[in-house]
Amino acid sequence: MQPAPTRPGPPALSPDQAEAWDALAEVLAAAGVDLLSEEIAPAQPGKGRVMAVLGKAGSGKTLLLAELTRALRAAGVQVVGGDYESRRRKDTRTLAVLAPTNKAAFVLRMRGVPATTIHRILYTPVYDPEYEKLADWLAGTGTRPVIEGMADDAMDRAKLFYDQHGSIPGALAAAGLRGSDFIQGWKRRDDPLDIGLIDESSMLDERQFDDLREIFPVLILFGDPAQLAPVGQSGEMVFDRLAAPQKLTLHRVHRQADDSPILDLAHALGDPDVDFAAFERLVRDAAARDPRVVWAERVESDLMARSPVLVWRNATRVRLITAFRAAHGAPGDALLPGEPLICDGIELPLKHRKKRIDLEARGLIKGAQVIYLGPGKKPGFSRLHVIGADEPRLSAASIIKIETPEVDEPFIPYAARMGAAFLHGAAVTIHKAQGSQWPDVQVFAPDISAAAWANRVEAGLPLWKRLAYVAITRAQDRLLWVTRARLARPQRGLGTEDLTVETAPLALEAMTED
Repeated sequence: MQPAPTRPGPPALSPDQAEAWDALAEVLAAAGVDLLSEEIAPAQPGKGRVMAVLGKAGSGKTLLLAELTRALRAAGVQVVGGDYESRRRKDTRTLAVLAPTNKAAFVLRMRGVPATTIHRILYTPVYDPEYEKLADWLAGTGTRPVIEGMADDAMDRAKLFYDQHGSIPGALAAAGLRGSDFIQGWKRRDDPLDIGLIDESSMLDERQFDDLREIFPVLILFGDPAQLAPVGQSGEMVFDRLAAPQKLTLHRVHRQADDSPILDLAHALGDPDVDFAAFERLVRDAAARDPRVVWAERVESDLMARSPVLVWRNATRVRLITAFRAAHGAPGDALLPGEPLICDGIELPLKHRKKRIDLEARGLIKGAQVIYLGPGKKPGFSRLHVIGADEPRLSAASIIKIETPEVDEPFIPYAARMGAAFLHGAAVTIHKAQGSQWPDVQVFAPDISAAAWANRVEAGLPLWKRLAYVAITRAQDRLLWVTRARLARPQRGLGTEDLTVETAPLALEAMTED
């Protein structure tokens, strides 16, 4: 007789992680979710609870978030994603793992955490009733329906895709449907959810925090207090105002198995005796002994196509973008396929609120990294690839602005009367880079030096140290510390061949001109 399978025990955690785990488990148990016994009870009305898990880069916040997600799912808590939400029973407990940006959510998904963006939870898709039955069947909450005009083999393809990838829109696309076939629109969420885990919470502004508190009775924030605070919040982050018992701090730094020189540099910034000159000596020493840190005397233009140079000053950003476009021979009146863009917001009047929700739900939120694929079928439209989005390919009415040095007004090569606004993305400010990570990151050190000379302080820390910390921790594998205002010639042309799409692209004309 085979022995009964043993239930997985608590994760192997460091002492400070274990202490945070116990505190979070206590909060969840009070809310009706017992992680130890893997038992859940129906949610009870009452006062909501907010907790925050804080720590610098490498302290194990993401590991704790991932293990907490695993334990909640093992206890029977259902994950709510951003693409479809089936009707649930009153006694069902739910979990949403959220991030402020597409890229931050994508990084979590690559680590096995079923994350989506805050926008995709605040705004839910409205499905055509007929295809809602199909979505319920795919999600396991309904019986196999009969859909007029859909063959059995198409439904089988949809089921196979969903079982492999867990994406309702991707499964329906695999069956030959377009987004406009089954999604009628998007609406602001009316009904509350249950448990929310929020990554990169240092990026939250007060309005987003209030929206999340309205939706989630139990809200757990994961954030780095050494990041830059949202613009307009006087250096404060939303978790700064929480009471001491609501904040759990991870102090220990969990290095990679072979150590991480990038994390070493990031944490060296916490030493009050390290000034800018001393820090650059540390960078040079790290570069001499480890290829993951590069002391670079010029910007690599090839990397800029997918990983922007991180700068402090807008003037630096504009000069680098101009140099990048000139190096690739980009014309002044058009974009080349493969040029990077950054979404700068949605420019729509209030009467087009539904169209705004549609664009934001597809990933075109402010700060989203986008690659230009070419002109759309309609005047003013652009075909785009949204980095990190669940279904990255779309066509949208676009207002693309190309800034040039010493010119106040940007040049606009493509402009619909209204739609999604974009800036060039070959270089971005460090503020806008928060929440994103790239394998290779170039930091423009002369800008960090300028911040050091300015002697500015933010929330008790020298601004240059906050800027350097955020910029350095955007690098996953390699950090290039660029010391001079020079640009290397590109070794390859711009293109889009590297933009793989795991799901079938949804051919969605996301905005109309009427």
